[in-house]
This record gives sequence, C-alpha cells and structure tokens, in this order.
Amino acid sequence: MNKLVKVPLKRNVRNSKLADVLGPVENLESYVKADWWKHIFNANYLRTDGDVVNDNAITQAEVDIFEKTLGVDKHVEMLDLCCGQGRHVMEFSRRGYTGAQGFDRSHYLISRARAQAKREGLSAIFKEGDARKLPYKTNQFDVVTILGNSFGYFESAEDDQLVLGEIFRILRPDGKLLIDVTDGDHMRATFEARSWEWIDKTYFVCRERSISSDNQRLVSREVITHVKKGVVADQFYAERLYSSAQLKDLLEENGYEDVEICESLDTSSTRDQDLGMMARRNILLGRVHKIVTPASAKPPKKAARIAVLMGDPRMSDIIKPGSTWDEDDVHTVNEMKKALATLPGYEFTYFDRHDQFMTDCYKWKKDFDLVLNICDEGFYNNALFELHVPALLEIMGIPYTGGNPQCLSYCYDKSLVRGMATEMGIPVAEAYMVNPDDTTFIEVAVQFPVIIKPNMGDSSFGITADNVCDDFRQLENALVSIRQKFGYDQPVLIEQYLTGADISVGIIGNPPGQFKFLPIIEEDYSLLPEGLPRICGYEAKWDPDSPYANIRSIPAKLDSATEQFLHASCQKLFERLGCRDYARFDWRLDSQGTPRLLEVNPNPGWCWDGHLNKMAALAGWTYADMLHRIIKAAQLRERVKADAEAM
Repeated sequence: MNKLVKVPLKRNVRNSKLADVLGPVENLESYVKADWWKHIFNANYLRTDGDVVNDNAITQAEVDIFEKTLGVDKHVEMLDLCCGQGRHVMEFSRRGYTGAQGFDRSHYLISRARAQAKREGLSAIFKEGDARKLPYKTNQFDVVTILGNSFGYFESAEDDQLVLGEIFRILRPDGKLLIDVTDGDHMRATFEARSWEWIDKTYFVCRERSISSDNQRLVSREVITHVKKGVVADQFYAERLYSSAQLKDLLEENGYEDVEICESLDTSSTRDQDLGMMARRNILLGRVHKIVTPASAKPPKKAARIAVLMGDPRMSDIIKPGSTWDEDDVHTVNEMKKALATLPGYEFTYFDRHDQFMTDCYKWKKDFDLVLNICDEGFYNNALFELHVPALLEIMGIPYTGGNPQCLSYCYDKSLVRGMATEMGIPVAEAYMVNPDDTTFIEVAVQFPVIIKPNMGDSSFGITADNVCDDFRQLENALVSIRQKFGYDQPVLIEQYLTGADISVGIIGNPPGQFKFLPIIEEDYSLLPEGLPRICGYEAKWDPDSPYANIRSIPAKLDSATEQFLHASCQKLFERLGCRDYARFDWRLDSQGTPRLLEVNPNPGWCWDGHLNKMAALAGWTYADMLHRIIKAAQLRERVKADAEAM
C-alpha cells in the first residue's frame, strides 16, 4: 500500500507560504472536490493548456469549423458559455460578429478576456457567473456555444441538465446550440495513466489519470513545478465523459430537436505533448423549436416597499464623540434619504425608534417587501448588538439587506477572522491577544513597532495614534489608556505595525457572478505631520480638528498580480464568512509588498462620505447608484433563493 506523504515545499506566491504537496495516492477520485472548477481556472491553467488555448492558429482553425457548422448571420446574438479567457468569442468578434458575448465562472479568466477585448477594441461583452443560473432574459440569444470541452465539470449529471435547461430558456425560437466536447469513448480507450511534459524552460507538469468508479468521469491530477521555486500546484479534477451518442440523447431528452453529430476535431499543438481532454472532440448541433405567445398587457409594476432601519438618535452611542448624535450625523442621514428619494420604483419608510422594533416588526412583514438594514450602530446603538437586528428579521422571516447574524458575529471578532483567513492561506499581520487582566506583564510575541486594537470593535473605536508603540513602556501605557480612556474591558490584539499602503477592497453583489469589485483605494497620508503614525484611526473618523482629518482616499497604486490576489482572496472571504450584498475588506502591505488582511467589514459604512462610496465614485457611480445596487443585490439574492426553493 502506498503511504500518503506530505512534503512542505515553497509555493510561488507573494507570502511564500509553505504548501502541503501530496505524495503518492491510491485513489485519485477521493481527492477531487465537488467544486474543483471554482479554483482551477487561473494562471496555471493557461500555462498547462496554453499550447492549445493560447494558440491563435488553433483558435482560428476551430472557429472556421464552428462558423461553417452554424451558418448564421454575423448580426446574431451569440453567447459562448464557459468561455474561459474568451478566445473563441474574440475571434468571432474579429470576424465581424457584432453580438458575440462570453460567460464564465472564473474571475481571473473573465478579467483577462475583458482586458484583451479592450486592448483590441472589440465589441465582445463578458460576464461572470454560474452556468446553472444564467443572468440573461428568456429568448435573448440566437446561438449559444459550449466550446473547447467546457461541459461536464459538475459533480452530478443533473447539474449538466440544469445548464442545458438554462440554455434552452435563453435561446430564441429556432435558436441553435453548438457543443464541442471531448470524445468520451476515445478518451476512455486512450488516456495516459501517467505523463509529464515541459511547459516551457521554467515549468513542467506531471499528470496522473484514472477512470472514476462509476466509469463516467476521467479523474486527473496535475503537479505543476517551477524549476527553482518548487511545486506551485498539486490539483485534482474530474470531467464527465460523453460519447457523441450519449450527448445526442441528453440533448434530445432536454428538449433539443434536429440534433446533428457533426465532424470531430483532432487537435495538435506546437508542444506536441499530452493534449488530454483537448485531443479529440465531438461537435454536436441542436435546435430549439418553441412557441412564444405574445405577452398580454401587464398591469403597471407596483413600487417596491422598503423599510429602512437606522440607529436611534434618541439614545447614547459610545462610539460617537460625547456619546451623542450631532449635526454631522443628522446631515449624513438626510443625505441618505435624499439619495434614496431619487430612485424610481421604490417607496421608502424609515424606522429609528429601537424601543419599538419588537412591536413594529410584525407590521414590517406585512407592509414591506424588503428591509434596508443600515442599523450598523447596533440594536440600542450597541455595536455588540448589531447582529440582533438581522436576528429579529430572521425570526420573523423578513428579507433584508446585508449580513446575517452569523456573519456579523464572525466578523466582529478580529481574532476569529484572522484564524479563518490563516486556515484559507490568506496572509494576515502577525498578532497575539491580551486579556483584560493582563496589564502588568506581557510577553511581547511580535517584533516592535506594534499597534494595539480592540479585538471586538467597530468604527476604529479605541484606535488612536497612541496605540502605535515602539517599545515595552509605550505598550504598557497604551494598554492602560485603552482601558481607562475608552472603558474597553474586552481582549485586545497586539498586532504587527505594517508600514506599506493602507488599502480597502469593496464588493457589491453576491458571488458567483452577480457581484462587482469596486476600484481599490488607499489612504494618502502625505499631509500628516512628520512623526505621526500613518493610521486611519478614531481621530480620522471622528475628530475634524485632528491632523488625521486631512487623510484622503485615492486610487490604489498596485500591480496587476497584487490586485488579482486581493480580488481572489476577498471573494473567498466573502463566501466563507457568509457576507451578503456588500462588504469591505481592509488590508495593508508589509515591507515586502505582501498584502496582509486586517479585517472584514460586512454591512460597511453606507454614508455619503464613507470608504465604500469613495470607491463607488471612482467606478463612476453616484451615491444613489451605490445604495440602489445594494438593494438590487438583495432583491436578486432573494429571487434566486425563492426560485431554488420552488424547484
């Protein structure tokens, strides 16, 4: 019996994290994750399959065949589903197909496609999302294609049928579906159980393959190695094997008619190495015959009724200076109300009396379609009770925007988020926790300088310039100050003080597919006097007379690799922590330029002068646009949930 060995080798990532690389394994199939397709289509995919997917001559030859098989006008509306980096879409666009679009789950590949199309001035449009739930209108397209063996990735065959059902829905009457997929019978008979090849002079890949226990999928393992840096990926995946006859039957079972088995594709490459699933592929063409009845006159659409839950200005709030609401707070609320008033199709009603929430919630369920929960002060203006508001809405079954109680509970605890991020391979600043009674002697486990932060807090509460400490004496004084000045009696983090760019990443929407990364911003500390720590703490947010009030947010100056890393990490955190509709992620670069996570903010500040709106402005949105997109994200999420429950 082969023994499983874990060998720690350096992975080629910015934080040089040691990777767990598996040794020999007996059963490849047992290591395949159900959602392997979420993570594998990245830069390594373009390396290992680049001899085909990056070869323009191969793409042009394939599109010659597809164009001949389809025989359609160049003004048709065409969607290439699971388009990868968009090689076929862009080739169609180069040939004058004005309605060519692409759709794929991989944020990395879609970003590359958009950038390439922009560089070439092509009209091709690219969207990101899950093929089982397409964001397109019924009867929208004349042609849908699935090319380059992009079918059969899901764990169950039923998911493949969901994809075919969605394609059927979005195709117009007499629309065409063209599929180019691996010849399953040929692959079963000819696959190489083991192979290896040089990708270029720097990388090589070793592969193992086997047939799944049900004989329906080819299971593959790839170990990709950099000659100097070691193993950069040890990945497993499985693709369903359809013969042309099986695929023809599947299409017909799902409503497609006149299904033709067309010519096969035999691919060769300049590397002349292991082509795997790309070697021989079958092409099938099916048609959709359906009758569209004219829509009867629809009654005018009713305005969506939105209840807006806010903090209570009648109650004290220890986060605010003097623990009271002032003119700035009133102005912030008024700006929000003015922005919402400009949105057509909505009726907004505002609630801020917390002592009536318990009784009012019975009316909310009956009178409103959605709650816009911007009560980030927390129930009774207690930040520790922020999760109580969505908990009340959950109990009553009332749909609402933003994070659920579990998400808010997770993210309120910085140490907990740090642990989750570390588990996911996302770098964080070095830190350790100090309990309330540890004030006389502390074993400093992080190299000076350090910064002290409340482990559980909001709006930079308890974080001032005095919290940055260069030695043990300053650390002890700062600990005493945070207890006495702010009355903070919970654990604190003593964290590595990072000196690189102070950056924030914003997301509005819900992955997969229906979300957008906002432009990344960084804090500009150039106007701060010398000697003041470069932090955006309590003074910057709450003291207009402080030098820190001069801090400005500007577009971040990051290279593309760092930006892609931040996007991928934030999406993983968004999903793992259960964020919904919108979130903000705060990072800081260390002295080596590695981004390190500081905290995750579900339901981040919604105000007109907050970081999220600053990012939105860089995207070309108005304040009203930003609020509208948060509401629409929640509405779409609720519709998807309702559709899933109805199935």
